[in-house]
Amino acid sequence: MAMRTFSLSERGVSESIGFILIFSMVIAGIGLVTLYGYPMLLQQQTSANERIMEKNMIVLQNDVKSLAYKTVPYKESSLKVEDGALTVYNTQSTPWVSQIDVQDCSGGNVYVDGFQSGDLRYSSTSAGTDISLQNGAVVKRQIAQSGSVMLAEPRWFYDDLTNTMVINLIGFNSTDSLSLAGIGTVQMALGESNYTYVSPVNVHLCVVYTPDPTPEGQNYQVAWDNYFRNSMKMTPTGNLNEYQLPTDISRPATLVIKKYDVMIESL
Repeated sequence: MAMRTFSLSERGVSESIGFILIFSMVIAGIGLVTLYGYPMLLQQQTSANERIMEKNMIVLQNDVKSLAYKTVPYKESSLKVEDGALTVYNTQSTPWVSQIDVQDCSGGNVYVDGFQSGDLRYSSTSAGTDISLQNGAVVKRQIAQSGSVMLAEPRWFYDDLTNTMVINLIGFNSTDSLSLAGIGTVQMALGESNYTYVSPVNVHLCVVYTPDPTPEGQNYQVAWDNYFRNSMKMTPTGNLNEYQLPTDISRPATLVIKKYDVMIESL
């Protein structure tokens, strides 16, 4: 068999084709990683930032508990806020975050009239998520959806033995408009607090929770509805956003309402 010989020009063409094939495979691999891998990496980073902020908000909730229930005068926590901002919305913010009323279900005596808590809220720009510390609870919602979930419950409780219902109301205030993006320290101090003790006789007691009434507002109704129904064993009355407390009207009852004002001094 005769052996074929290659000229120098033919050998150059063969090497060029090999280089083009290898180069094309490298470019295609980079393109696939960019097309599929990079968005997944960004999504994982966004999810990680969201989980970190959930933990941070629970840390802040514990700070608020120390201020309100342990009478610690001052608390501070250092946080890193990524992919969004942490903002204070005062009790006087418009539109308000939520409103709570406590009254006789018959419409008689009113024990809490239009309490507005404000909140300390983290808003994620890429995940489209809000995580709010409001009225002692940590709640979360997707901005584009109507649902919400409670990550950590407030400290309300009912003692069946003594037929006593305790409602703790916590409001946030600050002297300036405060917002944090990046690394900062949340400094909080306990402001005014007051207590109300009443002993209603032969009447059902009700809580009315009214979320932000604006269509684009911060609606955490689902999270609070689940808390009232499942954790506190309250019963919807049929009236809008109204729930009957579990107190037994056949025996003496006590309603304890505690209000705390938490001042956010800096972020």
